[in-house]
Amino acid sequence: MKNFYELDKMPTVEWIGSVENPDSSIKSQVKDQVMLKFGGIESDSHFGLTRPSCVRVEDLYPVKTPIRNVRQLSIVAIEELELIAKDMGINDVGPELLGANIAIKGIDNFSLITPSTRLQFASGATVTIDLINHPCNFPAQEIEKLFQGKGKLFKAAARNRRGVTAWVEREGSVSVGDSVKVFIPMQDSWSSHSSGQSYSEFN
Repeated sequence: MKNFYELDKMPTVEWIGSVENPDSSIKSQVKDQVMLKFGGIESDSHFGLTRPSCVRVEDLYPVKTPIRNVRQLSIVAIEELELIAKDMGINDVGPELLGANIAIKGIDNFSLITPSTRLQFASGATVTIDLINHPCNFPAQEIEKLFQGKGKLFKAAARNRRGVTAWVEREGSVSVGDSVKVFIPMQDSWSSHSSGQSYSEFN
């Protein structure tokens, strides 16, 4: 039995970038093409098969514990960036301001896509989506540099819109203009209702 079904629409790669100077800024440097290695993008600050754990997983491990790197890539959707900008009252929120690696266009509610969804690019390169990438203060700081007084609005505007993190399952190149095949896991949605808990309780 197959584990995935292919989405009947194919988004396209609109933008590619690499975060190369994280000590000074999370802003991505624009690329026309990158090679995805098993560790991610070699020039990117998130490259590696492992990483030191951060506060996002501090309920699981002490900070800086070596763990598998499933946050090699940050992938965002152009449609959601447009909604973020609209809610913030500014003209544009470019993917580089979020420290993104890939921006795609052509899929609704991308940030809420099922974890373990595969994105397969024209070369055969394939990435596995780990989780939604919740908003943090670093993009807000970049936005504030360009739009004074607006950075503080980012976290609320980007809720469920900041894209996802992903890791490389198959190596290969990715280029601007590539079509992307989307493979969704074939499984029913899980509900926490039986536990009496919901995400909103912890947010």
